[in-house]
Amino acid sequence: MPALAQPPDSPAGPRTPGDARPVLGHVNLMVDTFIANANLEDLRAIVRGMLATSPPSVAQAFTSAARQRLLRVNATAVPDTTEIFSAGSGEKTATPSEKLHDILIRTRTLYGSGMGFASLKILTRVVSATVGLRWEEDSAMDDALAEIDADISQAIQSSKEEIEGGRVADFQAAREVVHELRSAVNDSQMDVMKWDGAFPFERAASSLEYWRV
Repeated sequence: MPALAQPPDSPAGPRTPGDARPVLGHVNLMVDTFIANANLEDLRAIVRGMLATSPPSVAQAFTSAARQRLLRVNATAVPDTTEIFSAGSGEKTATPSEKLHDILIRTRTLYGSGMGFASLKILTRVVSATVGLRWEEDSAMDDALAEIDADISQAIQSSKEEIEGGRVADFQAAREVVHELRSAVNDSQMDVMKWDGAFPFERAASSLEYWRV
């Protein structure tokens, strides 16, 4: 009877009879196969469950890996924000576009992984794009702006944690981001007053009022 084929030696060296180390190549292959074929909802549930039941160091490692990935794919670059809103053909007919949805998803991955200042830079462009537009209350535009207002508040909190975590290398650049956002929010408030609309970024303005970097 022919002898069974032996698995190849691992990079760390040949396995001895008393070596209880796992065959990492085989395990990683199976996990990778699962990840490649699992649906998005299952992956989200698994990641949430794992992070919720693991020590805080695991969540820190996860967000660190997320930031490395986002930097590698250049997700911090400010995207083109033209045409993220449509002005419409009449009074108060502005509407959000699918392009806005995609940009907001990017900002949420940034501030959610601890890259608050990078997300604020993008959100500043989004706020500036609302100047000159008019919309009805309780419209899709009104709902989108409420989401953006909440995103700004969360991105500010993420930025504060970024500072506390010692991950801000250039404080002057961070201050410029905050200054530009504050100017964009003020411009929006002045513009909305011209047509007696409801200022959509109240939470953002309140969060920015006493924040100093």
